[in-house]
Amino acid sequence: MELINDHLAAKARLLPPTGDGFLMLAGEVGTWRGSYFASPPAQLPAHLKALATGIEAREANVFRAVLRTPGEGDELLAARGLRPARYDVVVLIRTASVEAALALRESAAYKELAQTLRAAARRTHEIVASNAGRLGDVDHSQDHCFLFNYFYADDRETLLKVWEYTAGWFQAKTALPNSALMRPLEDEPADYGLVNHASWPNWRTFLPSLIFRPTFRSFVLANFKANGVAAQPIIYRRV
Repeated sequence: MELINDHLAAKARLLPPTGDGFLMLAGEVGTWRGSYFASPPAQLPAHLKALATGIEAREANVFRAVLRTPGEGDELLAARGLRPARYDVVVLIRTASVEAALALRESAAYKELAQTLRAAARRTHEIVASNAGRLGDVDHSQDHCFLFNYFYADDRETLLKVWEYTAGWFQAKTALPNSALMRPLEDEPADYGLVNHASWPNWRTFLPSLIFRPTFRSFVLANFKANGVAAQPIIYRRV
């Protein structure tokens, strides 16, 4: 792992990973204005939310995209033949274990929900994942700004180290209160080595730092680039 501007690093306050399992289904359904502002369909997320109430799990939430924030790695994705993440609707289900998530994917309730999204979407991405790292549990009971950051790197071990190395910057500069890092199981699609799910209470907490704070580019994005990491962050609201 190559370190860039190490004097700007802040040690992340990490918590031990949990044994939770995750089942995530993301869909590209609506349109993007200027590639940054999402316009997902109005009725589909509400319909998916109604279907999610029939799923037996610790949590089942539906999200609609609002905004793409600055990222890194478009050239890397193009070189690997990977399409950029433009998912404007996401279903995230948390279970007690990875085994429970695998079993849930075969349930009738989930299959109905998944088929509904697939029928409406131009493209979907589905994974079962374990928890690879954690800054805190994401609270879905509040109307917060929720992040899904779709990470790609050729070397997944380096990717995890880079996430840990840069996570402290987000805690220090954006008061990031939580983060649950999802790592797809070995047999799952490999478009993204990690998907980071997190939240902030409001836009003012994080967006100015991503736009105006120079160290976001000179430290965070610079370390992503130096280590061959493509980061594709999208901000969502819970339906």
